Formats: sequence, structure tokens, C-alpha cells
Amino acid sequence: MELGLMGRAALVTGASKGIGLAVARTLAAEGCALHLVSRTRADLEAARDEIAARHGVPVTIHAADLAVRGTAERLGAQCGDAVDVLVNNAGATPRGALDEVDEERWRAAFDLKVFGYVNMSREFYRRMKARRRGVIINIIGNGGERVDYGYIAGAAGNAALMAFTRALGAGSIDYGVRVVGVNPGPVATERLVGLMRKEAERRFGDAGRWREFEKSFPLGRSATVDEIAATVALLASDLSGYTTGTIVTIDGGLAHRGSLI
Repeated sequence: MELGLMGRAALVTGASKGIGLAVARTLAAEGCALHLVSRTRADLEAARDEIAARHGVPVTIHAADLAVRGTAERLGAQCGDAVDVLVNNAGATPRGALDEVDEERWRAAFDLKVFGYVNMSREFYRRMKARRRGVIINIIGNGGERVDYGYIAGAAGNAALMAFTRALGAGSIDYGVRVVGVNPGPVATERLVGLMRKEAERRFGDAGRWREFEKSFPLGRSATVDEIAATVALLASDLSGYTTGTIVTIDGGLAHRGSLI
């Protein structure tokens, strides 16, 4: 399907690995110029070299920490008004119950993911609104829907970003800007596999048995990063021109299952 993204520019945060890197690859395949943001320059350079060689699109990298105040404004100044699509993806929230996640870890996670998304959206929405065109896509997580006592910080942060996305997207369309969210469930990223390997080692004494945790997932597996990226590309395109202020959940129905057993 031709998405009509050729010649547009996208900024992707958390773009050096996992879902962010898959999104960058997919948008590049559609002909988008890229701005890639991550904290680790070496990983960004590897992503840039691979994508530019494969797809022949301009790729600019920005090693930056979105948890630091002023970073969004600096990125806005560096990119100017050239960004047509902003994909907020950077950040991870620690697992644990309320008495297991202290204030320092909780605040650090919110500074990066919640306030990082809010600040990037504020900066680039301002620019998109002035041009009366643009798309903001927030990669959030189904932890805001299927709330978990053992993932309370993630539940709170993701629910906040879902509300933020819906509120902003409801009014942004009046200025030609769409704002949508994507809630992935379990996705086979390095982070998730690492967590499952750690849990397999704890429970079974064998990290290699991590795939046993996927047996209760829909289709007996996690989603792939490419499945998430394909939806992001569609939402970024004019084929989704009437879609704003909503959340697309990609979790195989997990958020609405009463039980996984």
C-alpha cells in the first residue's frame, strides 16, 4: 500500500533500538527523512549508517536526554519547522508495587517518559500548529489499560499519557494537526526478552526457558517490533487523516482478557 509519506520528515525518540528503531526503518522505507534521538551516540550512529545505506534517505542523529529540562526546545531549534511526524517513544517505567518503587526511581521514569512526551509534544505541536499540518504519535503501552498492582508506576504513567493524547488530539485537529497513541502489549524487544530471561532464571534456574512465559500470550508469542511499526506508519499517513485523539491498542486482546490462565 502506498502511504504517501515520501519526502516527509519524521523525528523518532528512543530510536536506537527496539520499537523506535523499527519505526525509523519503516518510515525510511516509505521515503521519510529522519531525525533520530537517543541518549547513546554509538547506537544512533549504527542506526543511521544502516538506515541510510539501505534506504538512501537523509538521517540526522541527536544524542540527547529527554529527561533533562530544555532538551525538547533544543531539538526544536535544531530541527526547525521541518518535522512533519513526531514519534514519542523514549522511556521505560520500572516494575514493582508501590512499596517497591521509591520516589527517586518513579520521578526519573516520569521525567523521561511522561514529561518527555509532554515537552516534545508542546515544542513540536507549537510548530505544527503554526504550519497547520503535522502528526504526533505517542507510543505508550497497554499497562495504562490493563493495570497491574506489580507495575503501578507504569499503570499511572501510561494512563496519564493516554489522557494527554486524547485531550490534545481532540482539539489539535482544528489546526490541522493529528495526535494519536499506540498501546503495545508485550513486544519482543531486547528489554522484554531480558526481563523474561531474568525471571526464568529466578523461577526455573534456566534463563533459556524464557519463552515459556509466552505460552499464555495470544498466539503463544509476543508481538514483533515490525507489527507495531507498521501501524505507526499507517497512522502517520494521510490514509489516517480522520484519526485523532484516540489510542490504538496492539496487544492481541490482552487488555480485555479476564485472565491469562
